[in-house]
Formats: sequence, C-alpha cells, structure tokens
Amino acid sequence: MKGPRLQRVLHPTLNEALASTSATPYQLTFVDAAEREEVLPWAEVYRRARRTAAGLARLGVRAGERVALLLPTSPGFMDAFFGALLAGAVPVPLYPPVRLGRLEEYHQATSRMLQVTTAAVVLTDARVRLLLGPSVERARPRLGCHTVEEVSRGDDSHEVRVRPDALGLIQFSSGSTVAPKPVALTHAALMAQVAALHALMPLDETSPRVGVSWLPLYHDMGLVGCLMSALNYPGSLVLIPPEAFLARPALWLRALSRHRGFISPAPNFAYGLCLKRVKDAEMAGVDLSSWVHALNGAEPVSIQTLRRFADRFEKWGFSARALRPVYGLSEASLAVTFPPASRGPRALGVDPERLAREGVVVEGSRELVSVGSPVPGFEVEVRDADGAVLPERRVGRVFARGPSLMSGYFGDEAATRRALTPEGWLDTGDLGFIDDGELYLTGRAKDVVIIRGANHAPQTFEDPLLGVEGVRVGCAVALGFVPEGETDEALLILAERSGLEAPEALEERIRAVVLAATGVRAHTVRVLEPGTLPRTSSGKLRRREALQRFQAGTLSPPKKVGMVRMAVEMAKSALAMARAEQEP
Repeated sequence: MKGPRLQRVLHPTLNEALASTSATPYQLTFVDAAEREEVLPWAEVYRRARRTAAGLARLGVRAGERVALLLPTSPGFMDAFFGALLAGAVPVPLYPPVRLGRLEEYHQATSRMLQVTTAAVVLTDARVRLLLGPSVERARPRLGCHTVEEVSRGDDSHEVRVRPDALGLIQFSSGSTVAPKPVALTHAALMAQVAALHALMPLDETSPRVGVSWLPLYHDMGLVGCLMSALNYPGSLVLIPPEAFLARPALWLRALSRHRGFISPAPNFAYGLCLKRVKDAEMAGVDLSSWVHALNGAEPVSIQTLRRFADRFEKWGFSARALRPVYGLSEASLAVTFPPASRGPRALGVDPERLAREGVVVEGSRELVSVGSPVPGFEVEVRDADGAVLPERRVGRVFARGPSLMSGYFGDEAATRRALTPEGWLDTGDLGFIDDGELYLTGRAKDVVIIRGANHAPQTFEDPLLGVEGVRVGCAVALGFVPEGETDEALLILAERSGLEAPEALEERIRAVVLAATGVRAHTVRVLEPGTLPRTSSGKLRRREALQRFQAGTLSPPKKVGMVRMAVEMAKSALAMARAEQEP
C-alpha cells in the first residue's frame, strides 16, 4: 500500500526554514491559564535564537553535540530549541518535572535520557532547575546545567550552516511498552515529514494560517506536527501549556475560536475530556467552524468518543467531517497514515472473536476506526510472523517505509537493527490490517491479552469503560496475567476512579460492562486512586509496568501534593535561590 509521491520539500533544513519564515508577518502566541496572551513574531524568534546560539558557542557547545531542553511551553523553549539548531547542535527535548510526588522516579528516567544521548549541556529555567539537581548530578553533562536566560545574555549573534543529513532532533519514543528510546532524526527527515503534512492539509486563499496546540513540545505531535509545521507553511501558531488545558479544557476550544484556527491535533482522551469537563457556559460566543482538521492520534481512537464530540459541539459550528483519525510514531518523525480530508471518521464492524482467534476480519459488532492511507512518500505493509505480506482483512504486524524515518536509535545499533530492515522498512510493533486500501489498528504486539487461546487487543476491554460513570476517562488498562495457583492467562482490569464511590461497587460495574461488551469475564478488577497508573512522558499508559507493579504489590497512590502546597514549596525554593545569589 503506497501513498502519493512526495512532491516538494520547501527547505532542506530547519535552520533555513526559520530564516525564511522570519521574513513573514506570522507569529507565535502563548496563552496562559487566564487567557492572557504573549505574542512572539517569527522574526523575533529568529533574532533571539541567534543570540542563544552565540551563548551556547561561548559556553563551549560544539556542532553535533546534544543539548537537552527541560522547559515548559514558553518563549524560553523557542530560544533554546532554535538556538541549539543555529549553533549546529542537536536539541533533545525532555519533559520537565510535573508533580512533586514522584520525583525520584523522574530523576532516574531523566538522568538515563541525559546519559544515553551524552548531552553536553542542560538548558532549563530558574523554576525547573530547582527540581533538577539529582538528574543532572547523576548524568554529569560536560557543560553542566544553565538557564536559557543565562546563556542568552549578550547582543552577539551566531549561526552555523548545517547539512540536510545532519541530525536535527533526538526525540524519545513514547515508551508505552519498553523504556523510551532516543530516536535520531535528520533535518531532511523532519522537512520531508512537514512537507507531507502540508500536502495533506493544503491552504487555499480563504484558509486562516493558524494552528492551535496545547500538546507538549517534548512530544512529536506538538513539536513536529505543530511547531515545525507552522514554520514550514509558514503560518502562526497558538500555544497553550498542557497543564492549563488539563485544568480547563475549554481553553483549547476558546483559543481555536478566538484565533480562527484551522488545524489542531490531540489524542483521543482530549476529546473525551472536553465532553466531560467543558461546560456550555464556557462556550458562550465560541465558533468552531474554522477548525477543518481535527486530528486524533497518538493513542487508540474511539469512534464513540468522536461521535459524541461531534454531536455535542455541532451547535458551536463544529463539523464531524473535520475529524481525522491518524496514525504515526516518533520513529517516523510523526505521521504514517492519514484519512481523506473532509470525510469524517470511517468505522468498520468486525467480529471480535474471529479477530482474536484467527486474525481474520469478518463482519461483527466491534467497531474499529480507519487511520487512513500512507502519507505522501510512505509505504505500509502488514506482515505475518515469517515476514510475508498478508492480504487485506488479515491481522499482522505493521511495517512502514518512507523519507521521514529515523536514521536509527542514537547510540544503540542493536536496537536499530531490530527495528529497521536492510531494505529500510520500520517494524512499528503495532498490529493491524488493511481494508479497501486503508489501515485499521488492532493493538500493540506486546500488549496482546491471550484468553483461552484467543489474542485480544487490550482496547477490546478498555473501550467499553470510556463511558462508565466513576471511571476516569482514558485511565483504565486491560492486562493478561496468570493468577496465583493457576496455569492459564486471565483478564485483569486496573482502573482509576473519578469520584468517591465504594471500590467494590465500581469493580462490579466494570466487570459487568466488560462482560456485556466482550463476552469475557474479568478474573480480577482493581479500582485505584487517580494518578496511580504509570504513564509515559506523553501521557500514554504503560501497561507492562502497571502489570509489574500490580504483581509486586506496589500499585499504591502517589503522594498527593495540592497546588497551594506546590506553589508554597516553589516560592520557598525561589526565595532561597535569590538569597544565595545575593550572598558574596
């Protein structure tokens, strides 16, 4: 299955794209939780980046070295990211600490990522640096840890010319089944990806050149799909901090209306969160009619959620035809398949038992969502365990090949050989099938739940829980496990509760809903406190780790730290730092 030919790449490198876009009138707009806005024209982004590049050169950063970024969504992130690129270095965006209750786990993960990329320096801000100490101390980057403000002081400018085949980014894979891997992407691969996205979402004379995103900039959908795409169009981009969106999802929809955004992507849970948390009163005066590309990716797509979202927000101008379930992964820079524009989501009813036992697609009650056909320049194949290409409507492992694939996992040749074939095909690790030229995903190969000899995708059991009262949206995992004293695998459901209902009653309701939807009775159901299930930096649930913690008896709620207490602790730390800086 082949996508159309990739027609034209506008710029060979990100550096040249930034220089070109700086001559346009477009801009970045940063929106805070109170809907206050700060505007940064692309011309100013370029000027500030050249100044940061000069500071990195003074510090001793050499071309090709890795610069780790631990920054929130802010102008400072732009300084650091584009400054690293203009210095000829390779930015490595990592997620900053988001909660104080699991800092030790955070430090272990962050120090590992700093070590495997051999980052020469860490760039952060004053607030985040207060919490980074152990991470940096363990990794010991050659040039230490500095704030962007410190590095950017001075009026001199610096810019290094880079080749298209030079590394332009190291982004870590989501790590939903294994530890995150450092995905190495060249400038050429990144520019091919944004060129493909441009071809899939072309502009006409009436289209507003504005995207809106609350997605984290350390994740491919936010960084490549939004920031780099805005650079390539060129156009403007409205950025909302992820934590602000999670606290008040209406900020996303209100920003789309206020700025007439035409494109905005999000994972499936975000659409569900809007259904649950956005009040009609918050939608006063909102008009969503300009939103023509409502992309849904990064996690399994629920057709029920999309239908409910379209029905709920139709009165504010939203069209179901704007919904585009998509598929991609960090190893491909981002996108692999897209459905046609303006069609709306396509669902296929399949027999879940035949799918699980035989891997064949016949008509049935379980609805799977198409994620479309290959993007320009890409090919997709579904293969069996021996590597043979399967016909349509047969489940197998998904392979992809295209111009924006990674050059490999940085510093890990063995893992690269396992992922990339000599012919340039990427083994995605995902399972799916092709029907009428479009790809349908059925799960991750390593997440399969085997019950009485049938292979079930965990989503088969998780999807029915999306609408269950008392269960947090998108906060339930289905796992296969062998109960103590038994020999056969059984079904385990772990779900976070959203209210104060007695766990026993909620567990029985979960068991009944899953049984009614799938015909499989869960052996064990555990209701957990919010925030208990382990997640990746991009918010995906880590099923394998959840099972390990369950079996070890360590799935306990994290230490709860209220926002007021967090603010007090941060204020105390900031005051201590200020006093220390004033001491002789």
